[in-house]
Amino acid sequence: MRALLPLITLATLVGCDSHVNVFSLDDDRQLGADLHAQILSTPNEYPLLAREDYPEAYGHLDGVMDQILASGAVRHADDFEWQAYIIHDDSTLNAFAAPGGYLYFYTGLINYLEREDHFAGVFAHEAAHVDRRHATVQLTNAYGLSTLVDLLVGENTGILGDVAESLVSLQFSRAHEFEADEYSVRFLCPTEYAADGTAGFFEKLLEESGEGVSVPAFLSTHPDSQERVDRVHAWAEELGCTVEPSDNADWAAFQAALP
Repeated sequence: MRALLPLITLATLVGCDSHVNVFSLDDDRQLGADLHAQILSTPNEYPLLAREDYPEAYGHLDGVMDQILASGAVRHADDFEWQAYIIHDDSTLNAFAAPGGYLYFYTGLINYLEREDHFAGVFAHEAAHVDRRHATVQLTNAYGLSTLVDLLVGENTGILGDVAESLVSLQFSRAHEFEADEYSVRFLCPTEYAADGTAGFFEKLLEESGEGVSVPAFLSTHPDSQERVDRVHAWAEELGCTVEPSDNADWAAFQAALP
């Protein structure tokens, strides 16, 4: 019974507060690595572009990530793996992240965006979910504490595919979405990118929502986009961040480097 008390306490905490994270940083790293291995093992579902075949595209992607991690605002910049990948699917307007620093961006999203600032905003938003450790909380809510504990100790690994698939459309809470938006501003503020890049992406979606552009999967359960636009602009102003667009000089080259 004494051995069971810690797990009982953790389960009680999760039941009482859906935002309590009962896992350690090591747990985040292990779960993220397991999920990434699952994604690598299913190329038909997740056709990742190989780094050795697209060095220019990945060099650009890593450059965006490096600026964000060097901002001084990412509290787990040195704790997680922080690896970014491109999924070759031009019909999907999406991005998602796994615990421990694994981030994935579909070519459909990259090709849809016209400004690097907007992509940097999406990147910073997904990085904020990782850094604030939102995915571990939401996966616990979705699958239960015991299931994730089983995965961490190497049991019940047959459900890794289901868990990986759920990352694509993971339903974060309203509070987590607003927090990720706020921290996207904090992450971008010291970089060359406009700190309100996330808002620019939402504004483009709002402008084109009646032109056959569907809401991306990773936004389908989020708070109202206009409210988020207003909040992002307000946070950028409050923090005294620049919102001047970057020169965008290399964005077209990044898109052209994709298949």
